[in-house]
Amino acid sequence: MPMNTQKSSSREEIPHGYTASTCTGGSFFQDPFKGVTNDGTVRPNLFTLQDEGMPIDSIVSATTNLLSHLTPQQRSAVTYHIDSPEWRTWSNPEFLLSNKGIRLDEVSPSVRDAVLAVLKSTLSPEGYTKALGAMRINGFLGDLVQAPRVCNEFSYNFVLFQTASGPSASQPWGFSFYGHHLCLNVFLYKTQVVISPWFTGAEPNLIDEGPYKGTRILKEEEKLGLQLMQSLSAEQQSRAQVYKLLRDPAMPKGRWNHDDQRHLCGAYRDNRMVPYEGVSVGEFTPGQKGLVEGIFEQYLLYLPAQAREIRLREIRNWFDKETYFCWIGGYGDDDAFYYRIQSPVVIVEFDHHSGVFLTNKEPAKFHIHTLLRTPNAGDYGMALRKLVEGEKQEYVWEG
Repeated sequence: MPMNTQKSSSREEIPHGYTASTCTGGSFFQDPFKGVTNDGTVRPNLFTLQDEGMPIDSIVSATTNLLSHLTPQQRSAVTYHIDSPEWRTWSNPEFLLSNKGIRLDEVSPSVRDAVLAVLKSTLSPEGYTKALGAMRINGFLGDLVQAPRVCNEFSYNFVLFQTASGPSASQPWGFSFYGHHLCLNVFLYKTQVVISPWFTGAEPNLIDEGPYKGTRILKEEEKLGLQLMQSLSAEQQSRAQVYKLLRDPAMPKGRWNHDDQRHLCGAYRDNRMVPYEGVSVGEFTPGQKGLVEGIFEQYLLYLPAQAREIRLREIRNWFDKETYFCWIGGYGDDDAFYYRIQSPVVIVEFDHHSGVFLTNKEPAKFHIHTLLRTPNAGDYGMALRKLVEGEKQEYVWEG
């Protein structure tokens, strides 16, 4: 099957916050992937190959069906080698930094439905509903601001990353689905899955009219985070709150930027060093640890039930050893805020943003960005690939 092996692609003009050297090859591709860390050193032996119950045959069948609907030109555009550094060039703005694969609003309804069938066969039912919610809210936003060609329900790219054998029940492969406010990077090996990094956002986070009226996402992540912060003692709150203001004069240069705002682990931040901040989850009460677990259940919602429970168990194992919770902003019922929970095996971030399409100059609760990373080379399944017998990269992720 024809397959892209190129190491970079043409991109549109890069806006402020995403520099050309960061996004178009320069320093980004010259810096080999190692993953997010807390101190610059990748920890070994954190992840294992295991049966997570993924319906790999159904996923392969859905992906093969998609390929059968594509023209030769589309198949060539959508398929990249699993080692292509292009996997790292996903992004969440409404403009394209990396135009690769096929675009759902530029293909036939049958192709679009086939792409969605791949998502549906991979994600949990509730995770698929969440993804559709993000897409529909994006369409609602486009209609609201009269920019449907920029933001619509199907303004998303789909890209396959595979070996020459194609989607396989026995070999590593994966895909990326990305666009405004929804980016999913999925790695599959036999019955195991990694969905990381991912990004999900909404502006606004509720549809209040039209055919999808009542659609709302990211409510639980917001509610549980605030409940956790409000449950801490005053002394713990003081340690957790690393900055009192969402754009605090005490922040060092680079701690806030126009595009990511308070997020540290977004697009093109694959190798970022993110030191622990805040308060240790190990000192929380059982009830507070239950809130932390509830937050992670929401952030793991894209995973099917068995894979989710296995991943949650891995994350829980670090609660008493090395998991930290930090906060930026106020924590009254009406305050906008940021929080992060971080351990050697997971990072999640939640952030209320100022308006991009809407007019609020200050962060507001109706514009939310969330993301998940798997530190220490866990993103894109890279840590697992090193464990696959006979598996080796045909070229490394560098320029």
